[in-house]
Amino acid sequence: MRRDLEPIVEWIRPGARILDLGCGDGQLLKHLAGTRGVRGYGLEIDPLNVTRCIEAGVNVIQADLDEGLRDFGSASFDYVVMTQALQALQRPDEALSEILRVGRYGIVTFPNFGHWRVRLALARGRMPMTPALPARWYDTPNIHLCTVDDFEALCALRGWKIIDRRLLDQSHREGLGHRLAPNLFTEVAMYLLEAPRIKGFAT
Repeated sequence: MRRDLEPIVEWIRPGARILDLGCGDGQLLKHLAGTRGVRGYGLEIDPLNVTRCIEAGVNVIQADLDEGLRDFGSASFDYVVMTQALQALQRPDEALSEILRVGRYGIVTFPNFGHWRVRLALARGRMPMTPALPARWYDTPNIHLCTVDDFEALCALRGWKIIDRRLLDQSHREGLGHRLAPNLFTEVAMYLLEAPRIKGFAT
């Protein structure tokens, strides 16, 4: 399994119901089913990845995340996961709202646009290319990049509770710099969010 997915596994309880948005080839769901006994679905737009999910025995639905999650009822899942896709959506704020409507917990990861390498490139008058942002400005899928501070400000504004976070470097490790100046040294940010309490929803 990809190293960047390992912290996500630690956050998920055994037997949970999972929805994995932009699930790729289904690697995370397959691992969670085998090690944690989870049940769930993946949403994926790429036909090749959909085929790979099916071949791996992963339940998958071909769907465009920009069209929302209207086919899923509120509190349908324990966790809704979206890795490295938030910045590529038309309205990431609305996507987060939907994640926390459909799931009790939301897990999201994204590249931090406040990292010092990004700032240095912009200071030189160039769009950044870093290990976390490897695409060039004209062929990148990213349209709404944000910083750690931006994301946490949005969570505070919308009342989304941050249960845990992992602030990592390009090798997906934590260090002293991430604790002292997270917005400057974090390359990949990972958050576990809790949905607002729903009356009558079992804990």
